[in-house]
Amino acid sequence: MLKKTLHLILTGMLMMNLCGCFALFAGVAGGAGTAVWLSGKLTQEFHASYHATIDATKSALQSLNLPITKESQDENVAQFKSVYTDGREIWIDVHRVSDNSTKVEIRVGGVSSDKEAASAILKKIQSFL
Repeated sequence: MLKKTLHLILTGMLMMNLCGCFALFAGVAGGAGTAVWLSGKLTQEFHASYHATIDATKSALQSLNLPITKESQDENVAQFKSVYTDGREIWIDVHRVSDNSTKVEIRVGGVSSDKEAASAILKKIQSFL
């Protein structure tokens, strides 16, 4: 009986893991046309170079009058932190996927992320690419 219960629990965990991977795969497979909302972040892959995406992110924040309060960058990831006038924090991560492909992740707000605000920032980044 214990063996069957353990088997059932492991099978359930494996199924949940596979479902999560499928959702992630489906979002990545969508390419530049599809933004995916995962874990409170809006994520989209762009067919643009890493440095062009970083420049577009800076331009988007500037055009929306959102000051960059913190910025860090290495060869594969750039992170930006900003804040809305109402105090909500904005986190943007730009990941190098390949020479001509990047992934942008945006989170607006703390516990309850604001999908609409993140979407507006993402659209503005896309307009500068």
